[in-house]
Amino acid sequence: MAQPKTFLITGVSSGLGRAFAAGALAVGHRVIGTVRRPEDAESFSRHASGHAFPLRLDVTDYDAVPGAVRKAEESAGSVDVLVNNAGYGHEGVLEEASMDELQRQFAANVFGPVAMIKAVLPSMRARRRGHIVNVTSMGGFITMPGISFYCGSKFALEGISEALGKEVRPFGIQVTALAPGQFRTDWAGRSMDRTPRSIADYNAVMDPIRAARQAKSGNQPGDPDKAAQALLRLVESENPTTRLFLGEDALGLVDQKLDQMKAEITAWDALSRSTSFGA
Repeated sequence: MAQPKTFLITGVSSGLGRAFAAGALAVGHRVIGTVRRPEDAESFSRHASGHAFPLRLDVTDYDAVPGAVRKAEESAGSVDVLVNNAGYGHEGVLEEASMDELQRQFAANVFGPVAMIKAVLPSMRARRRGHIVNVTSMGGFITMPGISFYCGSKFALEGISEALGKEVRPFGIQVTALAPGQFRTDWAGRSMDRTPRSIADYNAVMDPIRAARQAKSGNQPGDPDKAAQALLRLVESENPTTRLFLGEDALGLVDQKLDQMKAEITAWDALSRSTSFGA
């Protein structure tokens, strides 16, 4: 392994965050892991004595983020790799879901990660190195009915990640959007918020989707431990990619969308070009 790094990983109490932290600790990295409950902080601190640093923090408490990150760095060292993993899924038809649910989704999946980025960037920029990994989703590129708020939040984080990468590349800072497919976590189970159904017109669309998602929970094809190994390979790369999809399911759906996009662009090419002066 190369020189040990200090990772800051949000949401290490479960799911991919827990696997990412365990993988980094297993090879000798230091990990600052955010948790919200004291029992989760105690559990995380037992992972690797002197290498696991629990940080009690809700990433949607934006005012608390800068001070919490500075305090954690005093104990663990300056953050080399930020992994914005914390977030959750929301299932619900857009017409049925509330604006409050939309705001909460973006608070956790977009605004919280941005607050974390802003907290680590000054130190990374001063040192002229660092890597920011924003965990998005295949739902940040492809879409599915019934998770429009979730897809919207991940599309937003994808766009922010790509633009940010162009802003900070001159300072030696890398930015990657890490987009998993379906992994065997609680994302589609207890971790998902679900809007109650109320409009019968959507039954034909939503009932099969909701039933299939609940049935598949706990049986997804993706292995979180292998995702953690992929993350480690990514951050050790001399030329990390801007976007990394994880899982054959993600790659398959992305390929389908790229083909569809190309076909649509070609079909509407003449109208697209007709809007210029003199056209």
